[in-house]
Amino acid sequence: MEVKKRSTPILPWMRSPVDVNQFEACALNLVPCLDPRLEVALDKMGFSSLFPVQVAVWQETIGPGAFERDLCINSPTGSGKTLAYALPIVQKLSTRSVKCLRALVVLPTRDLAMQVKEVFAAIAPAVGLSVGLAVGQSSIADEISELIKRPKLEAGICYDPEDVTCELQSSVDILVATPGRLMDHINSTKGFTLEHLCYLVVDETDRLLREAYQSWLPTVLQFTQSNEESLFPLANSFLSSTFGSLKTIRRCGVERGFKGKPHPRLVKMVLSATLTQDPSKLAQLNLHHPLLMTTGKRRYQLPEKLESYKLICESNLRPLYLVALLQELGEEKCIVFTSSTESTHRLCMLLNLFGDLGIKIKEYSGLQHQSRRSKTLKSFREGKVQVLVSSDAMTRGMDVQGVRNVINYDIPAFIKTYIHRAGRTARAGQAGRCFTLLHKYEVKRFKKMLQKADNESVPHYSVPSSSIESLRAAYNSALGKLKETVESEASRKRKFGSKFSKLSRTKPTDRRKG
Repeated sequence: MEVKKRSTPILPWMRSPVDVNQFEACALNLVPCLDPRLEVALDKMGFSSLFPVQVAVWQETIGPGAFERDLCINSPTGSGKTLAYALPIVQKLSTRSVKCLRALVVLPTRDLAMQVKEVFAAIAPAVGLSVGLAVGQSSIADEISELIKRPKLEAGICYDPEDVTCELQSSVDILVATPGRLMDHINSTKGFTLEHLCYLVVDETDRLLREAYQSWLPTVLQFTQSNEESLFPLANSFLSSTFGSLKTIRRCGVERGFKGKPHPRLVKMVLSATLTQDPSKLAQLNLHHPLLMTTGKRRYQLPEKLESYKLICESNLRPLYLVALLQELGEEKCIVFTSSTESTHRLCMLLNLFGDLGIKIKEYSGLQHQSRRSKTLKSFREGKVQVLVSSDAMTRGMDVQGVRNVINYDIPAFIKTYIHRAGRTARAGQAGRCFTLLHKYEVKRFKKMLQKADNESVPHYSVPSSSIESLRAAYNSALGKLKETVESEASRKRKFGSKFSKLSRTKPTDRRKG
């Protein structure tokens, strides 16, 4: 007897989404109600118009929608989601002169948070707003000095820091943070408060909901829902029993609202290229009359101008096929994805042991310290490095201009992973290619996976056999050198133990924070 697989129920509000494809790009001078100062800032960034997803979100926030509903945005990578939420939030906050933390953007990784912060920093100062970053890149003391404004000392008066907590104020209007460092500030930073928060953005929602990150989400919601105690006594009782004495009281006299309400609900915007449909996960967000905005009817969408190819190779010669493909692509920017940080490290070493390939290749993974990753990414953006070898976690959501190619050295396990990898190219309406190296027995699974993204046929890409044969001698030599290098690294780890680990790896607390 055949047992049918139970499908996850779809929430009613997800059945009637707003189709972003119905909107067209709009020239900046035609965007209704856009602050002229923001128009100038966007022009300096190189924008002459807003993309469809940005126009759609603008209408639901600044236009007729006016933030009356929480927004769930499911749009392909590279479609412009960051500016889609950054622009209306900055416009809304520009109408208030009180300095306090009113918008919080949470992202799963440091690198992605730093990228989003740059977008806000490019437009917020134009309307007198400041943006902060809390990701653990610098010491927490340095972050505190950037985020919290201390009272000016009067001559002849000695202040005890323990007595002036009520006078500490936020130095930023908008904070971009990773969950771990956000929790550090909530738990230990004097003067840090979410009591005036108007907007919460959860970017890369799937990953943030999948990993608990010290229960950051229920903690943030608890801090921002104290004004609802009388309306929801049962919910508040549950939160109090769960989080103990974790409470906050809104300060009087600080305008947090809009539409004439002094203390309205916290507006939430959640975004992903592969937004979950799991009711239990979405329930964690406590969404208010949510509106789903998506591109087309399918849940999984690939960039419009992406070309996908499969490259069939012999299992023991996969590195040769990769090198041959990289040589064909020349100096075009390319990201090579592997299945793990360890595979990333070894593959990058192997490629650099091939000899002079005429291509600059660098590793980009969680095994590296943040400063080294930032330096590598900077070189990649500037074109000094042509190829990044990376694991999935490090580049989800990353936006690097001019990435022409993505190569799946290891076949992704899920369609979500394929979409996020492929989305590093073909961004912002540009063309791009995604190559996947496959063994013969993987072809059927690969085809079935891409059918979920409405991609029925992936053409075969051929590498001349002469190219493979010409690399065999260099490959054998590189394998020998790789074995020696791996043994040397293992010996150093055994010799130096934790000291070597601290030098070569990101600290565990940093990995937790993104």
